[in-house]
Amino acid sequence: MAASPVQVTGTVLTTRRVDAYHALTVVAPGVADRTRPGHFVGVAVGGPSTSMLTRRAFAIHDVKPDYGGTVELVFTVRGPGTAWLADLRARDTLDLVGPLGRPFPLPRDPCTCVLVGGEYGSASLFALADALQQRGCRIDFVLGAPSADRVFGALRARRMGETTTLTTEDGSIGMRGKVTDVLPGVIADTRADVVYACGPMAMLQGVTAVAVEFDIPVQVAVEEAMACGIGVCMTCVLPVIGDDGVTRMVRACTDGPVFRGERVRFEDVGTIPFDALGAPGGRHV
Repeated sequence: MAASPVQVTGTVLTTRRVDAYHALTVVAPGVADRTRPGHFVGVAVGGPSTSMLTRRAFAIHDVKPDYGGTVELVFTVRGPGTAWLADLRARDTLDLVGPLGRPFPLPRDPCTCVLVGGEYGSASLFALADALQQRGCRIDFVLGAPSADRVFGALRARRMGETTTLTTEDGSIGMRGKVTDVLPGVIADTRADVVYACGPMAMLQGVTAVAVEFDIPVQVAVEEAMACGIGVCMTCVLPVIGDDGVTRMVRACTDGPVFRGERVRFEDVGTIPFDALGAPGGRHV
């Protein structure tokens, strides 16, 4: 379901550190009441006189009805834009547009769902878990990161899920390794019907391969760099196979960010495959 986005000037309600990450809660009526799990927002950074013209895209971690509607964003500092966000304080203002993108599809009937999150990509999974549980679904979490301070939401996952499996590459919490090392066992033990995942692209590729091996559907929220967030600039295009078997370069911001994992040509992300529709020397309408 595509929501109609709105642009609002929101007031920062709270800021906090969550291990390696920053969490920012913004009063954003109009955005909050339209948001569904998997949606994201485009945030203007740097203030009114900044040279940073493009918005930054952030998945929505949490939505609450307080103060007319709030949204919480979780991020890590990667450059001047996110550094500016990290310096905001309560009562500062923030220009944001949302909700954007296509959210996670929800099953019609109760089923067993494994939710896989990598680093702060897991932030968008908790609203999804709540929506799934409201439909009577069983939830099991698999969360991973390079180190313990970069695993987001472990305590909340343990409260919400039937089981929660943690992995870290350095072994500082949970099992040493990656989520794909433990995912086959979790799928087998829970007899999972579907996998949902959000995190780095390499993780999503691995999770998709595991789900395909078990012949169960997998929905992935891709992490692609976005400049406009509304489908104009074509920065976030990636190759996805359509229902007709034809590969098209689609926009992660408007056609996604959620896709069926087996349809995403992960090995070709960052390129235009020769057989994509409209590619030089490839398919043409």
